[in-house]
Parts: sequence; structure tokens; C-alpha cells
Amino acid sequence: MEINGVTIDNTYAEAFPTWVCRVIITAVNKEWAKKAATEATGFATSAIGCPCEAGIECELDGSQTPDGRPGVAILICASKKKLKEQVVERLAECVLTAPTTAVFNGITNAEEKIPVKLHFFGDGHEYQKEVGGRKCWVIPIMEGEYVGEEEFGIVKGVAGGNFFVMGENQMAALMGAQAAVEAIDGVAGTITSFPGGVVASGSKVGSLKYKFMPASTNEKYCPTLREKVADSKIPAGVKAVYEIVIDGVDEKSVAAAMAAGIKAAVTVPGVKFISAGNFGGTLGPFKIELHKVL
Repeated sequence: MEINGVTIDNTYAEAFPTWVCRVIITAVNKEWAKKAATEATGFATSAIGCPCEAGIECELDGSQTPDGRPGVAILICASKKKLKEQVVERLAECVLTAPTTAVFNGITNAEEKIPVKLHFFGDGHEYQKEVGGRKCWVIPIMEGEYVGEEEFGIVKGVAGGNFFVMGENQMAALMGAQAAVEAIDGVAGTITSFPGGVVASGSKVGSLKYKFMPASTNEKYCPTLREKVADSKIPAGVKAVYEIVIDGVDEKSVAAAMAAGIKAAVTVPGVKFISAGNFGGTLGPFKIELHKVL
């Protein structure tokens, strides 16, 4: 298959199950909401070495938030066992502490919920009130009051949807990857958790040499090793590869984000090839085929 003269590899992205919590963060303006959201999703690129995977899903205007203020929706993804702790810690340390913020449950129809009890920070001065039809806690703080819901819906999601953008040089591949991330930003229910949404150091499961490593460089996709490894996946003329990794609330959303990203990437001059990462089922049960999503 080719799109815009760019070859689309006949392969699939291998993804794995996760649990997802969606949090709506509001503030006096979009700038402060985004500052809090950025802090709350820090050190959350990959489950390989981070306590969770998290990112900004979208910006919201006042008509889309319970308190009528500008906001940002974030997704926090982790195992069910770890998710509550990650939501609690990130909201307590990164959002409660940020100027003018409030937090609300972003998945109101979820069958399962986790408690996020921050009101104890009020040391007995906290009280309850209704905001936008939702029961919230109010905590007196130095700037005034912090408002937040304390029950958040969680759903089974999909993590690790991916594709590779391969270019004739580093800048072409990077511009293609950036175009892909910008397109994915418009797909509801998904995030790209790595810096700027782009992965420069894609990995494989485990290590061939160092058995203590849970992951290591994916040498088959390293352009500088094209002539040094027998089974290199780098086509002739490709000098750089970037990976786009996508987490989402379900497989359909991740597949839609992959399609949007690929269609944007292939419009960039110098992008030569699109592929994806899989490990024969050792990573996860989801097979998202590039030709099918397109």
C-alpha cells in the first residue's frame, strides 16, 4: 500500500491492556489549567520505567466543564493496582498546589470508580458543595479555596498503539512525526505520552546481551546499524526513524489516532516509509494492522 507516494508496511502495532482515568482540570484561564495538567502528567512516558503513562488529551472551553471555566482533560494510564495511587499523588502534588485549579471526574458513565480523597488536607475546615450538579469538596487554601470531586471513573483501555515515521533525513522524519502528533491531538480519548508526542529511542522487549534490562534499543530500526545487523528493518535511503506511541480509552480510539497520524505524516516531503512495532505477542494481545486502520 502507498499513500502520497509513501509505502505503508504490511504489519501491525502490538498494544497491551491498561486502565484509564480521565481527569478534567479547570482554572481561571487556559494557561493555568495547562500548567497544572503538564505537571500532573510529568514523568509518565512509558510503563517500562515510569509509574504510569499520562498525557494531555485535549483543551476544553467553559461550555465543556462543570464549573464553566477553561480546562484541560488528561488521561492517566496504569495497571488497576497502581492507578488509584497515581491519580491521588498527581492531583495532590501537582494540581491542588497550582493556582486557581479545580478537578472533576472525566468519565461519568464508568462502571468502576476510584476514591481520591484530598479533602483531608483541609484539616477539618473542608466542606461539601455542589458544582455543576456534582458533589464536590472545598478545601480552604492560602489563595482562597480549592474545589474538587473525589470519585473518578476508570475504564479498561489500550496502551502502546504505535507507528514508525521513516525519513530520508532526520528533519524530514521529525517534521512528519510532528505532523502526526498534531493530527492525533484532534482524536478524542487518546494521548501521546512521550515528549512532544514523539519517541526518538524506540525499544524492544528485553535485551539480547544484558538480561537485567526490561527493554533495550530496537536495533532492527536503528539506521546506523542497517549494515551491521542481519535482519535490519530500515529501507534503503532512510536515515532517521521516530515512533509515535498512543494510549487510549479503547482499541477503536487508538486505531483512529493511528490512522489520523499516518495520514498527516505522509504529507511531509522526505517521509519515505511507515511501519509499526510488534513483538510476536510478547508485549500484549492487541494487533492493530496498519492497512486495516487506513
